[in-house]
Amino acid sequence: MHLNPYGEYATLLAASLADDWPADRAGIEARTRRFGMTMVFRAAPDDHERTRAVIDEWLRVVDAEDPADRAVLLNRMMAEAAAHPHLTDHDGEGWHLHYRDPDDALPYVLRAVIAVGTALHLATRGMHRLGRCAADPCTNVIVDITRNGRQRYCSVRCANRDAVRRHRARRA
Repeated sequence: MHLNPYGEYATLLAASLADDWPADRAGIEARTRRFGMTMVFRAAPDDHERTRAVIDEWLRVVDAEDPADRAVLLNRMMAEAAAHPHLTDHDGEGWHLHYRDPDDALPYVLRAVIAVGTALHLATRGMHRLGRCAADPCTNVIVDITRNGRQRYCSVRCANRDAVRRHRARRA
């Protein structure tokens, strides 16, 4: 048996959804698969809208500047997604723990996984390891998984664009 670490991949999944919102429920489910979630989710007609609300709530965590405020928001998300852990072998890949009820709908599962994953990411790597890209006007989410903990840009492109902007400002 292994414990699901959630942390990094769940936080990166949330950032991916926030930065590139899928057009429909199938797109959300495809994205969850790309980030390692293999279970099948019970479908509901409002899954797309309710999942968007989860991501919007998570973005308030991203934008919270004070670590204590960030913790309050995350604790609220986790409390709303509380479920008892249980053992499962749903894919025949080995026994592991899930931190939600087996029949929960997609938005509820994502709330639990993203909230717990973000809390683990911040608690283990540092409360400053989540934010927005420093390159104006980009607003993409940064999930800092670097060794030194100083990631400021969402991509090399944004880092280069900002460096060129700063260089031209110095020369002017």
